[in-house]
Amino acid sequence: MYMSKNPLTMIWETNKFNGMNYNDWLRNLRIFLNFENQTYVLDKSLLVILPEGSTPDERVTFERWQEDNRKVRSIVLASMTNDFHKQYDRHDDVGVDNAPHERGLCGSG
Repeated sequence: MYMSKNPLTMIWETNKFNGMNYNDWLRNLRIFLNFENQTYVLDKSLLVILPEGSTPDERVTFERWQEDNRKVRSIVLASMTNDFHKQYDRHDDVGVDNAPHERGLCGSG
């Protein structure tokens, strides 16, 4: 399994997002994603389609983004309590516009 290979995954065992710990959860998520070189997926919204006439480099970047977004989405879901899975798991893009605080899923903290 992807997450079991990294010792940083122990963060999720004790710090799952519960609606009241957003700042701590996001800091831990960024630590993990930084280690995996995938923090960029949180900072920008996902391109839905590859524009016509894209270069080969743009295609590679788009495909990498798609793959990293899928992985980060799984990490985000694994780092939440089950109650929040149901509210968040319908979104394909884990970018800033779909973060739990933007969607009204959390209280203070």
